[in-house]
Amino acid sequence: MKALRERFRQIYPDKFFLSYSIPELEAYLRQRAWLGEVEKILSVEKPGEGNMNFVLRVQTAEWSAIIKQARPWVEKYPSIDAPVIRNEVEGMFLKAVNSDAKLTKFAPKLLGDDPDNFILLIEDLGEGMDYSSLYEQGNVIDRTDLGSLMGYLSKLHRLDCSSFPVNEAMRRLNHEHIFNFPFNESNGFNLDDVQVGLQAASLPYKRDHTLKSAIFKLGELYLSEGPVLIHGDYYPGSWLQTQSGLKVIDAEFSFMGYAEFDLGVLLAHLVLSQHNDQLIQHFMDGYDPLPGFNHGLMKAFAGIEILRRLLGVAQLPLSMSLSEKGEAMVRGASWIHHF
Repeated sequence: MKALRERFRQIYPDKFFLSYSIPELEAYLRQRAWLGEVEKILSVEKPGEGNMNFVLRVQTAEWSAIIKQARPWVEKYPSIDAPVIRNEVEGMFLKAVNSDAKLTKFAPKLLGDDPDNFILLIEDLGEGMDYSSLYEQGNVIDRTDLGSLMGYLSKLHRLDCSSFPVNEAMRRLNHEHIFNFPFNESNGFNLDDVQVGLQAASLPYKRDHTLKSAIFKLGELYLSEGPVLIHGDYYPGSWLQTQSGLKVIDAEFSFMGYAEFDLGVLLAHLVLSQHNDQLIQHFMDGYDPLPGFNHGLMKAFAGIEILRRLLGVAQLPLSMSLSEKGEAMVRGASWIHHF
C-alpha cells in the first residue's frame, strides 16, 4: 500500500488517497459532509475481490456504505494503467438506472460522488457473493436469475441516455485486452503458466489472419458510437447475489454502444461456465430485442469474449480441461468466422 500511495502522490499530489486509515477516512468523510462531526467509524474492511478500483466497506453506528476510488491503474493489475474518469462514468450509470422504476431494484443507490478525488459513495448491499461460482463444475444458473438478467438488459437498452459520456479511454483500455493483446503472438504472456498446453493451443488463433481481420473489424465497431446504453462488462463478476435479490454492479465500462455486445458477453460466459446447449439456445427468451438486433453480431462478440478470456490476461476461475477449452475456442472462432 505504501508504494502505491507514493505512486499516486507523484501523479496527483493534491488528491485524497483512500486507504484503511480510519483517522484519514473520518477527516475526509467529514470534509465531504458524509460523516457527522461527532460520528465515528466503527470498522473498515474489504468487501470482496475487486478488479478495477480500490473498494472499502465503511461502517458507523448509523450506517454502512461502500466507498470506492479509481486510481490511475487497474487495482488487481497495478502494472496496467487505467483512466480515473471511470468512477465518474459509473456514477452517471447509477443515476441513469436508478431513475427507472424497473432497473432501480437491480442497482445500488449512489449516495455521494466526489469526481475531484475519483471517489464514489454507494449503498452497501450487504454480504453478497457474485456469480463466479457458476464456473465451478456442475453449477447452473437459476432460470429465474437468467430471466432477470435478460429483462435488465431489455430495459437498460431502452433508456434514453443520448448525453451519456463517450468513455473513450476506458473503451480503448478494454479494446486492447479484448481485441488485440490475446491475439498477439508476441505479447509475452505465457499461457502455459495458466494451464500446461494452452500456449500451443492458442497459436492457431493467433496465426489465423482471416480470424484476426474479422476481430479487427469488430473491434472498430466496439470503438464506434452505438445507439443504446450498455453495461459493457456483463459477466458473472458483475452480478451480485444479495438478500434483496440479484444486483448488477461495476459499470465503469458503460457507454453508448451496441446491445449485441452485452448479450454476446453474457452468452460467452454461459459457454465458459459449461451450461448445456438447451439453456444456451433459449437464453434469449427473456430478452426483448430492439428492431434491427443482429444475432450474428451477438455471436461474433460472444466468440471474441470466449477467446479473449481463454487467451488473455483476464483469466477466470474455470474448471475446464484443456480439451474443453479447445472445444470452446473452436466454437468461438466459428461464430466470428460466420459473421
